Amino acid sequence: MPDQDDKDLDTNLKSLTFSDSQTQNVPYIHKIGVPPKPDLLKEFKTTVKETFFPDDPLRSFKDQTKSRKIVLSMQAIFPILEWGRSYNIKKFRGDLIAGLTIASLCIPQDIGYSKLAYLKPQYGLYSSFVPPLVYAFMGSSRDIAIGPVAVVSLLLGTLVRSEVDPNTEPDEYLRLIFTATFFAGITQATLGVLRLGFLIDFLSHAAVVGFMGGAAITIALQQLKGFLGISSKHFTKETDLISVMKSIFKSAHHGWNWQTIVIGASFLAFLLVAKYIGKKNKKLFWVPAIAPLISVILSTFFVYITHANKEGVAIVGKIDKRINPPSLDKIYFSGDNLLKGFRIGIEAGMIALTEAVAIGRTFASMKDYQVDGNKEMVALGTMNVVGSMTSCYVATGSFSRSAVNYMAGCQTAVSNIVMSIVVLLTVKFLTPLFEYTPNAILSSIIISAVIGLIDIDAAILIWKIDKFDFVACMGAFLGVVFKSVETGLLIAVVISFAKILLQVTRPRTAILGKIPMTSVYRNIEQYPEANRIPGVLIVRVDSAVYFSNSNYVKERILRWLSEEEEDKLKPTCQPRIQFLIVDLSPVTDIDTSGIHAFEELHRSLQKRDVQLVLANPGQQVLDKLYAAHFPNMIGENKIFLTVADAIHTCSIAKSELICEV
Repeated sequence: MPDQDDKDLDTNLKSLTFSDSQTQNVPYIHKIGVPPKPDLLKEFKTTVKETFFPDDPLRSFKDQTKSRKIVLSMQAIFPILEWGRSYNIKKFRGDLIAGLTIASLCIPQDIGYSKLAYLKPQYGLYSSFVPPLVYAFMGSSRDIAIGPVAVVSLLLGTLVRSEVDPNTEPDEYLRLIFTATFFAGITQATLGVLRLGFLIDFLSHAAVVGFMGGAAITIALQQLKGFLGISSKHFTKETDLISVMKSIFKSAHHGWNWQTIVIGASFLAFLLVAKYIGKKNKKLFWVPAIAPLISVILSTFFVYITHANKEGVAIVGKIDKRINPPSLDKIYFSGDNLLKGFRIGIEAGMIALTEAVAIGRTFASMKDYQVDGNKEMVALGTMNVVGSMTSCYVATGSFSRSAVNYMAGCQTAVSNIVMSIVVLLTVKFLTPLFEYTPNAILSSIIISAVIGLIDIDAAILIWKIDKFDFVACMGAFLGVVFKSVETGLLIAVVISFAKILLQVTRPRTAILGKIPMTSVYRNIEQYPEANRIPGVLIVRVDSAVYFSNSNYVKERILRWLSEEEEDKLKPTCQPRIQFLIVDLSPVTDIDTSGIHAFEELHRSLQKRDVQLVLANPGQQVLDKLYAAHFPNMIGENKIFLTVADAIHTCSIAKSELICEV
């Protein structure tokens, strides 16, 4: 009479009390804590606070006077008002040296990066004057160096050029650049004000590594035009590897200039050697920092005295000496170009934001201080909005400059102010000296700079750790190299979201066994020595149970049960499974669909004469289970604090039934 036996077993389990378990000399079983009825308003406020205000930004305002709150508010907007009070001559000495050092690096880079964005050289210099000044007052990072960067310059130039040709419509192109920069700043500042910085975390580290590596190769390929002396009419407008290589080989017979190649190759070798020296000896960090400026000076002097420009060596030409002219009137606020600028600005702004926040966090961890991500977004957004009104294009944190800034001994953001002043003096007084600078040297500087973006060690580590992450990395990399920058970015985002969806919809589950000589229950695949409990199947769910995965969790548990009974128990003549214990320790939350799935699981188990038992549900989960009256369905005495408690009780119930039989 198996049915009667099961009924007796269920009766014994229900009648077993905690005092009974103690009198029968079994370990004390602590009763599961039933939480009080949740306060909906309080729970909502807590959820909102943890989502948007995890750092509790208003904590410092508590119990302060009105005047003090005003001061704190100003310091929150302008961090310079806080750290500026303790600023001294010793700190200024470090900032001065660092500022001069990064200025020597940024000037040649800015001229080169402006060409990546298909802009005149002065716009790169403009973007290293106004944005760093704004950031110095509003940014929270002490080490980040602000200015144009290669990846964002290429992305912005590629996206805008797909809409407007910079050669045939230079004025429209420039206006669209400023419009995109304006909306990039608006996007960044909005994310910071609304405290939505967590959105940039959806672009995984692996995807960023692949995207940056692909962008580095694309940028280097674009520089072959200047490096080999190929004219614009013989060079493709596409950025993918195949198109660029076809263009290069087609122009090999009539488009290459040997004088340009000699200049470019010589100074590229010099820059790479300088970088190697700086990498081998950290004290010689200044060698790769000043190498670009030395290269520009020497190559410019060489071209000037040899008149190499008359032999086909392309030069920068005249650079406008004006300080940043106003450009508010050039920003589109209506029409089709407004929407184009808005779309391009969002893409460029998000990439710039991701790079800057990553750089800021990296150097902050090295110096053991905190960077406020939301303040950073507001600072970056504000500087780009102001920059768009002063003839600048999208600026962000530069890793190469920030590394030099850090190693040069910067103390605060004043190093950005020093750099800005040097750039200002350069624009005002020294730009005529760059007229004979060969384009080949700018290409060499950019190639040597972007090589550092190809992080092979990181890709290898990603392969070792997570194969799906590696797919995301390579997908972004191949998308950029063989199609376009925006395609690679799209692939990176899609694969990152696909990984999230896969993990959410297909959570891991595991069968648990008892570790010998302990009361600990762990995954039997991780711990092969763990012993299964006869007549009991213990399953752990390693994820929150939501509508997206609830049906899978239910079916996976039932599949575990079927596999155990058919594949392992029947062939060995072991007793059938009478209890299914679900360890809910890792389950952080559950929704209506999840509870419904557990109700269906309970009904399915009843048909198989298997008792459902829960172990260690968290407060959030238990709140919702009681709200749905689920404990009444399975019995409150079938919810335990630990798996060990559940096993003890189930064992007693089985032994009592055996004694009665």
